[in-house]
Amino acid sequence: MAVGGFGGVDGPVNSFNGKITASVVITCIVAASSGLIFGYDIGISGGVTTMQPFLQKFFPSVLRKAAEAKTNIYCVYDSQVLTSFTSSLYIAGLAASLVASRLTAAIGRRNTMVLGGLTFLAGAAINGGAANVAMLIFGRILLGFGVGFTNQATPVYLSEVAPPRWRGAFSTGFQFFIGIGVVAANCINYGTAKRSWGWRLSLGLAVVPAAIMTIGALLISDTPSSLIERGKVEQARHSLRKVRGKDCDVEAELAELKKASDVANEAKREPFVTIFERQYRPHLVMSIAIPFFQQLTGINIIAFYAPVLFQSVGFGNDSALIAAIILGLVNLASILVSTGVVDRFGRRFLFLEGGIQMFVCQVGVAVLLAVTTGVSGTKEISKGYAILVLVLMCIYAAGFGWSWGPLSWLIPSEIFPIKIRSTGQSISVAVNFATTFVLSQTFLTMLCHFKYGTFLFYAAWIASMTIFVALFLPETKGIPLDSMNSVWEKHWYWRRFVSG
Repeated sequence: MAVGGFGGVDGPVNSFNGKITASVVITCIVAASSGLIFGYDIGISGGVTTMQPFLQKFFPSVLRKAAEAKTNIYCVYDSQVLTSFTSSLYIAGLAASLVASRLTAAIGRRNTMVLGGLTFLAGAAINGGAANVAMLIFGRILLGFGVGFTNQATPVYLSEVAPPRWRGAFSTGFQFFIGIGVVAANCINYGTAKRSWGWRLSLGLAVVPAAIMTIGALLISDTPSSLIERGKVEQARHSLRKVRGKDCDVEAELAELKKASDVANEAKREPFVTIFERQYRPHLVMSIAIPFFQQLTGINIIAFYAPVLFQSVGFGNDSALIAAIILGLVNLASILVSTGVVDRFGRRFLFLEGGIQMFVCQVGVAVLLAVTTGVSGTKEISKGYAILVLVLMCIYAAGFGWSWGPLSWLIPSEIFPIKIRSTGQSISVAVNFATTFVLSQTFLTMLCHFKYGTFLFYAAWIASMTIFVALFLPETKGIPLDSMNSVWEKHWYWRRFVSG
């Protein structure tokens, strides 16, 4: 156990001969590419909502407001219909993620990813050809179902396939592909912004990442845990031998997986009931708190509305899109840092360092905007100060990229026993979507009324979540999934729930 009352276990309890093979690397990269569709959507939505032809066709009231000479810089984009376009995806994703827990148990992790990719592809095609707001929102609801399925299945897939010692590094791949999707979308927005049909191309091109991840998912096998859960022991042995290496003896690990599955089957209890038992209290708390806190870092809101935000603080339309691309690239680079250090320094270290970094930057942005634009937000911000806002946002994005970004998908996917793993991940994704929905519905209004105080709002939440991690999150690096209970048994607070 680590020094002090807050630590966890530093090494595996019964580590198997899981080594990095070409097969496990390729399998995890292909699976992680499911993050492309979520990232592409996050990036594309914010950029499209700054395109004049798009706003003219669907949201003319926003343009009328922007044309008013004395508009407060924080209030230009405060439109409930515009936020409905962005946030409709998240309410659909919330519904899909709750259904997805049964789907992943019944048809497997891989097939759920394929289903998600196909649904997203259909939504992208409808959005690209949208003739009215109703078509636009219907397309986004399909996108939401697609993202809901893939966000539920992929992190669990990665955790189950990756060798325990390197699980953190492989699992960050999902967030890395989300980052690639965001950057690709921002670049496409920049290229299409000047054309009257550019918004159609931006929205329609979402079929490309959907096709890539769907074809990729069809080429990989399901996880050994999922195959055993569905009674396909021989296929599970083959799948395990493939990812662990042909010369590796997989029988001990297979026996352990089968034992965990048999225990789960003997219980014959509804997983949504089981997860509320006292012994799973720490798991339940983490599956709710981690995704809830992730969204309250403010990152997705800043990613959605980065072009809008940078326009509001003094960048022109082109400059705002370039600033959003820079922000995305910084986030992408920082995820690579996380990949390199998460299994060396552990999850807690990255959470705490990233939290402090994000807190300082959010407070810095709030103070800068208060001083330069005035309390009312009516003063013009100079180009130099606008660039300083971008620099602070980049440092903030880096802090998120190596902490709450990848780790918020990793922690919920690795802490649950097999019998409630799909259910736990389902709750985690549902909380993520529900929180994002509420925040995306309220962010532009909050920006309008709270002004620079919006950034202090997020700073306060970042401080709270950093304290929460310091006190309640044990270290999980290097622990095999079936031995994860030992982490809770040794924790100063959670042991009272899991022991006995």
